[in-house]
Amino acid sequence: MIRSELIQKIADENPHLYQRDVEKIVNTIFEEIIAAMARGDRVELRGFGAFSVKRRDARTGRNPRTGESVEVDEKHVPFFKTGKLLRDRLNGK
Repeated sequence: MIRSELIQKIADENPHLYQRDVEKIVNTIFEEIIAAMARGDRVELRGFGAFSVKRRDARTGRNPRTGESVEVDEKHVPFFKTGKLLRDRLNGK
C-alpha cells in the first residue's frame, strides 16, 4: 500500500471527512514521526511497532570493484521493530 492508497482508504471509510483533510492528517502523522526520529526520539505505536534510530560506527569497508579499503563514516539509520499484535496477526494467531 502506498501513501495515496492509504489516504483514499481512510477517506472512503470516513465519508464525513474531506479527502484533503485526510491527506493533511496522514501527512502530519508521517512528518511528526520523521521529525521525532530526526531528534533521536523513539516513536511507538502500540500494537503496530516502534520506530527508532540506530547508530552505526565508522568502519573500514571494501570497494567491491577494486578491493581497495574505503573509510565509511559513522551514520544513523532508521530501525523498525514490530509490535506483538502485528507479529501475532502476521503469523495467524
